[in-house]
Amino acid sequence: MSGFVFSEKPIEIVEGDGPYLLDKNGTDYLDMGASYACVPLGHGHEAVTEVASEQLDSLTYVQASYPVEIRTQLYELLAETAPKGIDNTWLCNSGTEANEAALKFARAATGRSKIIATTRSFHGRTMGALATTWKDKYKKPYEPLIGDVEFVPYNEPDAMAEAVDEETAAVIVEPVQGEGGINPATDEFLETTREETAAVDAALIFDEVQTGMGRTGSLWAAESADAVPDMITSAKGLGNGLPIGATLCQDWIAENYGSHASTFSGGPVISAAAHATVSTILEEEIPAHAAEMGEYLTDELESRLESSVREVRSEGLMVGIEVKRGANRILRDLALNHQVLALPAGRTVVRLLPPLTIEHEHADEVVDALVEVL
Repeated sequence: MSGFVFSEKPIEIVEGDGPYLLDKNGTDYLDMGASYACVPLGHGHEAVTEVASEQLDSLTYVQASYPVEIRTQLYELLAETAPKGIDNTWLCNSGTEANEAALKFARAATGRSKIIATTRSFHGRTMGALATTWKDKYKKPYEPLIGDVEFVPYNEPDAMAEAVDEETAAVIVEPVQGEGGINPATDEFLETTREETAAVDAALIFDEVQTGMGRTGSLWAAESADAVPDMITSAKGLGNGLPIGATLCQDWIAENYGSHASTFSGGPVISAAAHATVSTILEEEIPAHAAEMGEYLTDELESRLESSVREVRSEGLMVGIEVKRGANRILRDLALNHQVLALPAGRTVVRLLPPLTIEHEHADEVVDALVEVL
């Protein structure tokens, strides 16, 4: 009998179309989690599947030291869309790899070791990224992790100013915390962090693994912050369901990155899918749609669930509903009895990260279901 090292849900998915998933019994589910924000354009988007299929036919894989046109085009597109000064890209396979690379790049470029992260952070599950993740439940079984990591309270600029010093290699921060409960950073916190890191020539890393690709109402959450980082990490939505990560960085980082590498960095098929994803998001003005739908969904949740929940927090279509009882029980009820799939963000937060292409009727469907469940 075969086994697996993972936990499975009691719903076997066989097909996806737009914001819906179909199980083996023929039941449709509204996917309001998008598998942790991995399909911003919805399931099976033609713009992505067509170019990936064409690329698969012509060249499936060649390692990144050999130039491939579609990979070069992806590099150029990411440089064009990133905040000014962030012109270099290293490609990998996931968000945790992107953050792992960013941490290594910072240590190599500065010659220092101290990394500052924040409380309630989540940056991944490899040994370096995990060391900058806050919750012990993710870390304890694997300790000791990499050392010289310090945590400061999220959204407390004075604490950050005190922590950053001339031993600091980097500060890594999520513009909006996802796993931590959908907590947007304040302008003051990000601006202070930028000022303090710049003063000591330390790197500022924005972890946009979940916030990037239009989810917060702009292609990058960094666009709405008055703080340009030295590095941005991306993954999840970048390939619309295909595995890819990226570490975008300024010249001074790229010129001193060390010797980091990855066998599957920017494979042609993945690069084609990512280029199509980013291009489509821009051409169809998906970030603006996400902002509009996020505002509508948040307003509906606040007005109809006011007495049933503690708080609704959101940034674009990144929505957290802090409930008064266990989030996991609510999520199970939503899935099994209302055919709506959502995510937890801790024990008391229901997280909505739907495809950015949802319309009002999809928002209404999830609100109606939550009203019944709560």
